[in-house]
Amino acid sequence: MEKTKKKVLRHGFTTGSCAAAASAAAAYMLLTGREMKEILIDTPKGVPFTAEILEVTRGEKSVKCAVRKDAGDDPDITNGSLVFSEVTVVEGGARWEHAEEVPSGASNEGKGASSPKPYQDSDVEIRIDGGEGVGRVTMPGLDQPMGNAAINSVPRRMIREEVLKICEFTDFHGVLSCLISIPAGVNLAKKTFNPKLGIVGGISVLGTSGVVEPMSMRALLETIRVELNVRKAGGYENVIVAPGNYGRDFLKREYGYDIDKSVKCSNFIGDAIDMAADLGFQKMLLVGHIGKLIKVSGGVMNTHSREGDCRMELLAASALLAGADGDTARSLLSCVTTEDGITILNEAGLTERTMEIVFEKVMAALEKRADERIEMECILYSNVFGVLAKSPGAEDMLRENTLD
Repeated sequence: MEKTKKKVLRHGFTTGSCAAAASAAAAYMLLTGREMKEILIDTPKGVPFTAEILEVTRGEKSVKCAVRKDAGDDPDITNGSLVFSEVTVVEGGARWEHAEEVPSGASNEGKGASSPKPYQDSDVEIRIDGGEGVGRVTMPGLDQPMGNAAINSVPRRMIREEVLKICEFTDFHGVLSCLISIPAGVNLAKKTFNPKLGIVGGISVLGTSGVVEPMSMRALLETIRVELNVRKAGGYENVIVAPGNYGRDFLKREYGYDIDKSVKCSNFIGDAIDMAADLGFQKMLLVGHIGKLIKVSGGVMNTHSREGDCRMELLAASALLAGADGDTARSLLSCVTTEDGITILNEAGLTERTMEIVFEKVMAALEKRADERIEMECILYSNVFGVLAKSPGAEDMLRENTLD
Protein backbone atom coordinates (compact mmCIF):
# COMPACT_ATOMS: atom_id res chain seq x y z
CA MET A 1 0.00 0.00 0.00
CA GLU A 2 1.10 3.50 -0.73
CA LYS A 3 1.61 5.71 2.28
CA THR A 4 -0.61 8.76 2.43
CA LYS A 5 1.52 11.86 2.28
CA LYS A 6 0.96 14.29 5.13
CA LYS A 7 0.12 17.77 3.87
CA VAL A 8 2.73 20.35 4.78
CA LEU A 9 0.99 23.54 5.83
CA ARG A 10 2.24 26.66 4.09
CA HIS A 11 3.52 29.46 6.32
CA GLY A 12 2.63 33.08 5.71
CA PHE A 13 3.92 36.49 6.73
CA THR A 14 2.73 38.82 9.46
CA THR A 15 1.17 42.26 9.13
CA GLY A 16 4.48 43.51 10.55
CA SER A 17 6.40 41.98 7.65
CA CYS A 18 3.94 43.48 5.17
CA ALA A 19 4.28 46.92 6.77
CA ALA A 20 8.08 46.70 6.68
CA ALA A 21 8.11 45.60 3.03
CA ALA A 22 5.69 48.34 1.96
CA SER A 23 7.70 50.95 3.88
CA ALA A 24 11.00 49.91 2.29
CA ALA A 25 9.49 49.90 -1.19
CA ALA A 26 7.84 53.30 -0.70
CA ALA A 27 11.10 54.74 0.63
CA TYR A 28 13.03 53.36 -2.34
CA MET A 29 10.61 54.81 -4.89
CA LEU A 30 10.48 58.14 -3.04
CA LEU A 31 14.23 58.59 -2.71
CA THR A 32 15.27 57.23 -6.12
CA GLY A 33 12.35 58.19 -8.34
CA ARG A 34 12.31 54.70 -9.78
CA GLU A 35 9.52 52.12 -9.88
CA MET A 36 9.53 48.92 -7.88
CA LYS A 37 7.43 45.85 -8.56
CA GLU A 38 8.60 43.63 -5.71
CA ILE A 39 10.94 43.76 -2.76
CA LEU A 40 12.87 41.24 -0.69
CA ILE A 41 13.22 41.85 3.05
CA ASP A 42 14.53 39.91 6.02
CA THR A 43 12.33 38.60 8.85
CA PRO A 44 13.46 38.04 12.45
CA LYS A 45 12.94 34.30 11.95
CA GLY A 46 15.47 34.34 9.12
CA VAL A 47 12.91 33.48 6.43
CA PRO A 48 13.18 35.93 3.49
CA PHE A 49 9.99 37.64 2.38
CA THR A 50 9.50 38.59 -1.27
CA ALA A 51 6.51 40.90 -1.55
CA GLU A 52 4.70 42.19 -4.62
CA ILE A 53 4.26 45.97 -4.54
CA LEU A 54 0.72 47.16 -5.26
CA GLU A 55 -1.29 50.39 -5.63
CA VAL A 56 1.60 52.87 -5.90
CA THR A 57 0.63 56.52 -5.42
CA ARG A 58 3.16 59.34 -5.76
CA GLY A 59 3.01 62.77 -4.16
CA GLU A 60 5.36 65.75 -4.20
CA LYS A 61 7.25 64.55 -1.13
CA SER A 62 5.72 61.14 -0.53
CA VAL A 63 5.07 57.70 -2.01
CA LYS A 64 2.38 55.30 -0.85
CA CYS A 65 2.19 51.62 -1.75
CA ALA A 66 0.74 48.37 -0.45
CA VAL A 67 1.59 44.73 0.18
CA ARG A 68 -1.14 42.10 0.36
CA LYS A 69 -1.19 40.01 3.52
CA ASP A 70 -0.67 36.30 2.87
CA ALA A 71 -1.28 34.23 6.00
CA GLY A 72 -0.40 30.95 4.31
CA ASP A 73 -2.61 28.12 5.57
CA ASP A 74 -3.38 29.87 8.85
CA PRO A 75 -7.04 30.96 9.27
CA ASP A 76 -6.03 34.56 9.91
CA ILE A 77 -8.83 37.11 9.47
CA THR A 78 -6.35 39.61 8.01
CA ASN A 79 -5.46 37.28 5.13
CA GLY A 80 -5.76 39.11 1.80
CA SER A 81 -5.89 42.57 3.38
CA LEU A 82 -3.79 45.35 1.88
CA VAL A 83 -1.19 46.82 4.22
CA PHE A 84 -0.18 50.31 3.09
CA SER A 85 2.77 52.49 3.98
CA GLU A 86 3.06 56.12 3.00
CA VAL A 87 6.63 57.38 3.35
CA THR A 88 7.11 61.13 3.43
CA VAL A 89 10.22 63.33 3.53
CA VAL A 90 9.66 65.56 6.56
CA GLU A 91 13.02 67.25 6.14
CA GLY A 92 16.38 66.57 4.49
CA GLY A 93 17.22 64.87 1.22
CA ALA A 94 19.13 62.15 -0.61
CA ARG A 95 22.25 62.24 -2.74
CA TRP A 96 21.44 59.24 -4.91
CA GLU A 97 23.82 58.63 -7.80
CA HIS A 98 23.41 54.88 -8.47
CA ALA A 99 21.35 55.21 -11.65
CA GLU A 100 21.57 51.54 -12.66
CA GLU A 101 21.56 49.97 -9.23
CA VAL A 102 18.95 48.52 -6.92
CA PRO A 103 19.56 48.44 -3.16
CA SER A 104 20.57 45.12 -1.64
CA GLY A 105 17.46 43.48 -0.24
CA ALA A 106 15.20 45.19 -2.79
CA SER A 107 14.19 43.75 -6.11
CA ASN A 108 13.17 45.54 -9.30
CA GLU A 109 11.84 43.33 -12.09
CA GLY A 110 12.26 40.36 -9.72
CA LYS A 111 16.02 40.71 -9.13
CA GLY A 112 17.20 40.79 -5.54
CA ALA A 113 20.32 40.44 -3.41
CA SER A 114 21.31 39.92 0.21
CA SER A 115 20.82 42.72 2.73
CA PRO A 116 23.68 45.03 3.78
CA LYS A 117 24.47 46.00 7.37
CA PRO A 118 21.92 48.35 8.95
CA TYR A 119 22.45 52.06 8.31
CA GLN A 120 23.72 53.72 11.49
CA ASP A 121 23.80 57.41 10.47
CA SER A 122 22.73 59.47 13.48
CA ASP A 123 21.40 62.18 11.14
CA VAL A 124 18.51 59.93 10.05
CA GLU A 125 15.22 59.84 11.95
CA ILE A 126 12.35 57.51 11.04
CA ARG A 127 8.96 58.27 12.53
CA ILE A 128 6.34 55.51 12.55
CA ASP A 129 2.61 55.99 13.08
CA GLY A 130 -0.69 54.35 12.24
CA GLY A 131 -3.41 55.59 9.92
CA GLU A 132 -6.75 54.22 8.77
CA GLY A 133 -7.56 50.76 10.10
CA VAL A 134 -4.62 50.62 12.52
CA GLY A 135 -5.80 50.71 16.12
CA ARG A 136 -4.67 53.13 18.80
CA VAL A 137 -3.84 52.09 22.37
CA THR A 138 -6.08 53.54 25.09
CA MET A 139 -5.27 51.22 28.04
CA PRO A 140 -2.04 50.26 29.85
CA GLY A 141 -0.45 46.82 29.80
CA LEU A 142 0.05 46.39 26.06
CA ASP A 143 3.20 46.34 23.93
CA GLN A 144 2.84 50.06 23.17
CA PRO A 145 2.09 52.91 25.60
CA MET A 146 -1.27 54.64 25.65
CA GLY A 147 -1.73 57.02 22.73
CA ASN A 148 0.56 55.12 20.37
CA ALA A 149 -0.60 53.36 17.24
CA ALA A 150 -0.99 49.62 17.88
CA ILE A 151 2.14 48.78 15.90
CA ASN A 152 4.09 46.44 18.13
CA SER A 153 7.79 46.77 18.90
CA VAL A 154 9.09 44.04 16.56
CA PRO A 155 7.21 45.40 13.49
CA ARG A 156 8.45 48.89 14.39
CA ARG A 157 12.01 47.61 14.48
CA MET A 158 11.53 45.79 11.15
CA ILE A 159 10.15 48.94 9.50
CA ARG A 160 12.99 51.05 10.83
CA GLU A 161 15.72 48.61 9.82
CA GLU A 162 14.39 48.08 6.30
CA VAL A 163 13.92 51.81 5.67
CA LEU A 164 17.39 52.53 7.06
CA LYS A 165 18.84 50.20 4.42
CA ILE A 166 17.21 52.38 1.76
CA CYS A 167 18.52 55.53 3.44
CA GLU A 168 22.03 54.10 3.45
CA PHE A 169 21.78 53.15 -0.21
CA THR A 170 20.52 56.59 -1.27
CA ASP A 171 22.69 58.51 1.24
CA PHE A 172 19.61 60.12 2.73
CA HIS A 173 20.04 62.46 5.71
CA GLY A 174 17.00 63.87 7.46
CA VAL A 175 13.58 62.79 8.72
CA LEU A 176 11.20 60.29 7.11
CA SER A 177 7.73 59.42 8.34
CA CYS A 178 6.09 56.04 7.71
CA LEU A 179 2.32 56.03 8.04
CA ILE A 180 0.95 52.46 8.16
CA SER A 181 -2.68 51.91 7.23
CA ILE A 182 -4.89 48.85 6.73
CA PRO A 183 -8.26 50.09 5.44
CA ALA A 184 -9.97 46.74 6.02
CA GLY A 185 -8.83 46.88 9.64
CA VAL A 186 -11.70 49.14 10.68
CA ASN A 187 -14.19 46.30 10.20
CA LEU A 188 -11.81 43.43 10.96
CA ALA A 189 -11.15 44.85 14.44
CA LYS A 190 -14.72 43.96 15.43
CA LYS A 191 -13.79 40.28 15.08
CA THR A 192 -10.72 40.58 17.34
CA PHE A 193 -10.06 41.17 21.04
CA ASN A 194 -8.89 44.73 20.31
CA PRO A 195 -12.02 46.60 21.48
CA LYS A 196 -11.90 44.73 24.78
CA LEU A 197 -8.19 45.43 25.19
CA GLY A 198 -8.68 49.15 24.69
CA ILE A 199 -7.32 49.29 21.12
CA VAL A 200 -9.73 51.48 19.17
CA GLY A 201 -10.19 52.24 15.50
CA GLY A 202 -8.62 49.19 13.91
CA ILE A 203 -6.42 46.12 14.18
CA SER A 204 -2.90 45.74 15.54
CA VAL A 205 0.25 45.38 13.45
CA LEU A 206 1.77 42.27 14.99
CA GLY A 207 4.43 39.63 14.66
CA THR A 208 7.45 38.59 16.69
CA SER A 209 9.07 36.39 14.05
CA GLY A 210 7.70 38.03 10.90
CA VAL A 211 6.31 34.66 9.85
CA VAL A 212 2.80 33.25 10.40
CA GLU A 213 2.94 29.62 11.49
CA PRO A 214 -0.32 27.82 10.56
CA MET A 215 -2.72 27.16 13.43
CA SER A 216 -0.21 28.56 15.89
CA MET A 217 -1.00 27.52 19.45
CA ARG A 218 1.55 30.09 20.53
CA ALA A 219 -0.60 32.86 19.08
CA LEU A 220 -3.65 31.69 21.04
CA LEU A 221 -1.65 31.51 24.25
CA GLU A 222 -0.19 34.95 23.62
CA THR A 223 -3.73 36.36 23.31
CA ILE A 224 -4.56 34.98 26.77
CA ARG A 225 -1.34 36.43 28.17
CA VAL A 226 -2.11 39.86 26.72
CA GLU A 227 -5.60 39.87 28.25
CA LEU A 228 -4.22 38.88 31.65
CA ASN A 229 -1.51 41.51 31.39
CA VAL A 230 -4.06 44.23 30.63
CA ARG A 231 -5.99 43.30 33.79
CA LYS A 232 -2.80 43.31 35.86
CA ALA A 233 -1.68 46.65 34.44
CA GLY A 234 -5.12 48.02 35.37
CA GLY A 235 -4.29 47.42 39.03
CA TYR A 236 -6.31 44.25 39.61
CA GLU A 237 -4.95 41.70 42.09
CA ASN A 238 -7.57 39.06 41.26
CA VAL A 239 -8.70 37.78 37.86
CA ILE A 240 -11.84 36.03 36.65
CA VAL A 241 -11.34 33.52 33.82
CA ALA A 242 -13.84 31.60 31.68
CA PRO A 243 -13.02 29.08 28.95
CA GLY A 244 -15.50 30.55 26.46
CA ASN A 245 -18.40 32.83 25.68
CA TYR A 246 -20.88 30.57 27.52
CA GLY A 247 -19.06 31.21 30.78
CA ARG A 248 -18.87 34.93 30.21
CA ASP A 249 -22.57 35.07 29.29
CA PHE A 250 -23.37 33.04 32.41
CA LEU A 251 -21.55 35.58 34.57
CA LYS A 252 -23.56 38.39 33.03
CA ARG A 253 -26.88 36.56 33.30
CA GLU A 254 -26.46 35.01 36.76
CA TYR A 255 -24.43 37.65 38.57
CA GLY A 256 -24.75 40.81 36.47
CA TYR A 257 -20.98 40.72 36.03
CA ASP A 258 -19.35 42.84 33.33
CA ILE A 259 -18.00 40.21 30.94
CA ASP A 260 -15.39 42.64 29.64
CA LYS A 261 -13.67 42.28 33.02
CA SER A 262 -13.19 38.55 32.54
CA VAL A 263 -10.49 36.79 30.53
CA LYS A 264 -11.31 34.11 27.97
CA CYS A 265 -8.87 31.19 28.19
CA SER A 266 -10.40 28.83 25.60
CA ASN A 267 -9.23 25.27 26.33
CA PHE A 268 -5.96 26.33 27.95
CA ILE A 269 -7.00 26.17 31.60
CA GLY A 270 -3.63 24.98 32.92
CA ASP A 271 -1.71 27.56 30.91
CA ALA A 272 -4.04 30.32 32.13
CA ILE A 273 -3.32 29.35 35.75
CA ASP A 274 0.43 29.41 35.05
CA MET A 275 0.26 32.80 33.36
CA ALA A 276 -1.89 34.35 36.10
CA ALA A 277 0.52 33.08 38.73
CA ASP A 278 3.56 34.31 36.82
CA LEU A 279 2.00 37.79 36.48
CA GLY A 280 1.53 37.99 40.24
CA PHE A 281 -2.26 37.74 40.60
CA GLN A 282 -3.28 36.73 44.12
CA LYS A 283 -6.48 34.91 43.17
CA MET A 284 -8.04 33.39 40.07
CA LEU A 285 -11.71 32.49 39.73
CA LEU A 286 -12.46 29.93 37.02
CA VAL A 287 -16.07 29.91 35.82
CA GLY A 288 -16.72 26.85 33.68
CA HIS A 289 -19.46 24.73 32.14
CA ILE A 290 -19.77 21.15 33.32
CA GLY A 291 -18.81 19.98 29.81
CA LYS A 292 -15.39 21.59 30.20
CA LEU A 293 -14.70 21.22 33.90
CA ILE A 294 -15.70 17.55 34.08
CA LYS A 295 -12.47 16.98 32.13
CA VAL A 296 -10.53 19.02 34.70
CA SER A 297 -11.90 16.67 37.39
CA GLY A 298 -9.76 14.00 35.70
CA GLY A 299 -6.66 16.22 35.69
CA VAL A 300 -7.05 17.30 32.04
CA MET A 301 -5.75 20.87 31.71
CA ASN A 302 -6.19 21.30 27.95
CA THR A 303 -9.87 20.56 27.38
CA HIS A 304 -9.88 20.54 23.56
CA SER A 305 -11.60 17.45 22.18
CA ARG A 306 -8.54 16.53 20.15
CA GLU A 307 -6.68 16.04 23.44
CA GLY A 308 -9.25 13.44 24.47
CA ASP A 309 -12.91 13.17 25.42
CA CYS A 310 -13.53 11.52 28.76
CA ARG A 311 -16.56 13.56 29.86
CA MET A 312 -19.13 10.83 30.29
CA GLU A 313 -16.65 8.33 31.75
CA LEU A 314 -15.65 10.83 34.44
CA LEU A 315 -19.26 11.79 35.13
CA ALA A 316 -20.28 8.13 35.40
CA ALA A 317 -17.36 7.38 37.75
CA SER A 318 -18.36 10.21 40.10
CA ALA A 319 -22.00 9.09 39.94
CA LEU A 320 -21.00 5.56 40.97
CA LEU A 321 -19.11 7.02 43.94
CA ALA A 322 -22.27 8.94 44.80
CA GLY A 323 -24.26 5.70 44.89
CA ALA A 324 -25.53 5.27 41.32
CA ASP A 325 -26.44 1.78 40.19
CA GLY A 326 -25.20 0.08 37.05
CA ASP A 327 -28.19 1.07 34.92
CA THR A 328 -27.71 4.76 35.78
CA ALA A 329 -24.00 4.55 35.01
CA ARG A 330 -24.72 2.88 31.68
CA SER A 331 -27.25 5.58 30.84
CA LEU A 332 -24.68 8.26 31.60
CA LEU A 333 -22.11 6.57 29.36
CA SER A 334 -24.59 6.59 26.47
CA CYS A 335 -25.21 10.35 26.76
CA VAL A 336 -23.89 12.71 24.12
CA THR A 337 -23.79 15.81 26.33
CA THR A 338 -23.17 16.46 30.01
CA GLU A 339 -26.45 18.42 30.11
CA ASP A 340 -28.22 15.16 29.26
CA GLY A 341 -26.18 13.50 31.98
CA ILE A 342 -27.40 16.00 34.58
CA THR A 343 -30.99 15.21 33.56
CA ILE A 344 -30.35 11.51 34.28
CA LEU A 345 -28.74 12.38 37.63
CA ASN A 346 -31.76 14.52 38.51
CA GLU A 347 -34.10 11.62 37.77
CA ALA A 348 -31.98 9.39 40.03
CA GLY A 349 -31.82 12.01 42.78
CA LEU A 350 -28.03 11.99 42.60
CA THR A 351 -27.14 15.39 41.15
CA GLU A 352 -26.14 17.17 44.38
CA ARG A 353 -23.90 14.40 45.69
CA THR A 354 -22.36 13.68 42.28
CA MET A 355 -21.54 17.35 41.76
CA GLU A 356 -19.94 17.51 45.20
CA ILE A 357 -17.63 14.67 44.19
CA VAL A 358 -16.91 16.17 40.75
CA PHE A 359 -16.20 19.56 42.28
CA GLU A 360 -13.84 18.14 44.90
CA LYS A 361 -11.83 16.60 42.07
CA VAL A 362 -11.92 19.81 40.01
CA MET A 363 -10.61 21.88 42.92
CA ALA A 364 -7.91 19.30 43.67
CA ALA A 365 -6.71 19.45 40.06
CA LEU A 366 -6.76 23.27 39.96
CA GLU A 367 -4.89 23.57 43.26
CA LYS A 368 -2.33 21.01 42.15
CA ARG A 369 -1.64 23.05 39.02
CA ALA A 370 -1.54 26.31 41.00
CA ASP A 371 1.00 24.74 43.37
CA GLU A 372 0.42 27.44 46.02
CA ARG A 373 1.49 30.17 43.60
CA ILE A 374 -2.06 31.56 43.33
CA GLU A 375 -5.29 30.99 45.25
CA MET A 376 -7.98 29.25 43.19
CA GLU A 377 -11.76 29.71 43.28
CA CYS A 378 -14.26 28.07 40.95
CA ILE A 379 -17.91 28.07 39.85
CA LEU A 380 -19.26 25.03 38.01
CA TYR A 381 -22.50 25.54 36.10
CA SER A 382 -24.95 24.09 33.57
CA ASN A 383 -26.68 26.14 30.88
CA VAL A 384 -29.96 24.41 31.77
CA PHE A 385 -29.69 23.86 35.52
CA GLY A 386 -27.61 26.87 36.63
CA VAL A 387 -24.93 26.71 39.34
CA LEU A 388 -23.96 23.14 40.16
CA ALA A 389 -21.16 23.83 42.64
CA LYS A 390 -18.98 26.71 43.81
CA SER A 391 -16.03 27.27 46.10
CA PRO A 392 -16.57 29.23 49.36
CA GLY A 393 -14.96 32.47 48.20
CA ALA A 394 -16.16 32.51 44.58
CA GLU A 395 -19.16 34.82 44.91
CA ASP A 396 -17.31 37.18 47.27
CA MET A 397 -14.62 37.52 44.63
CA LEU A 398 -17.26 38.30 41.99
CA ARG A 399 -18.80 41.00 44.18
CA GLU A 400 -15.41 42.55 44.88
CA ASN A 401 -14.60 42.72 41.18
CA THR A 402 -18.06 44.06 40.29
CA LEU A 403 -17.50 47.01 42.62
CA ASP A 404 -14.21 47.96 40.89
